[in-house]
Amino acid sequence: MRFALSALAFALLVAGCATPDRDTRLRPGVSRGAEIVEIYGRPRRVWPEADGGRTLEYSSQPMGHHTYMVRLDAQDRLVRIEDALSPAGRARVEPGMTPEQVSRLLGAERSRVFFRLSGEDVWDWSIEPDQVGYGMRFNVYFKDGHVVRTGLSMVFPSRVFPGADD
Repeated sequence: MRFALSALAFALLVAGCATPDRDTRLRPGVSRGAEIVEIYGRPRRVWPEADGGRTLEYSSQPMGHHTYMVRLDAQDRLVRIEDALSPAGRARVEPGMTPEQVSRLLGAERSRVFFRLSGEDVWDWSIEPDQVGYGMRFNVYFKDGHVVRTGLSMVFPSRVFPGADD
């Protein structure tokens, strides 16, 4: 009995850690949109594609570090899965892009803050920390409805409220 409970707990733990990009049940050209939704639930957003396909957005913001974009073709078959918040995904954000274009690339943001004096609207996403050990955020700065620059910021632990990093 103890072994059965341990095995069940391990299976649930492994299933809870599965991510679309590492899930061996999902196979390009074979897996269907309904299967993906059955496994991972409803996506946060669905983006239509020019070829008749669609992209399912699975964002872990505000607490997680990933946004999985699951690309389906016009026949509803899996084409690819990308982590939009990977370094390569973040590098696709360019000056001049609109907020909708950035949302389409990176998925739902963690937060938005408007700075009245500079006239900048800053959106951020929690991302995988680098070797320094502190939390990291990717920031996109908009002015007059277009990207002007991007940057990274570190999240230092709070001395007043331990465990709160906002």
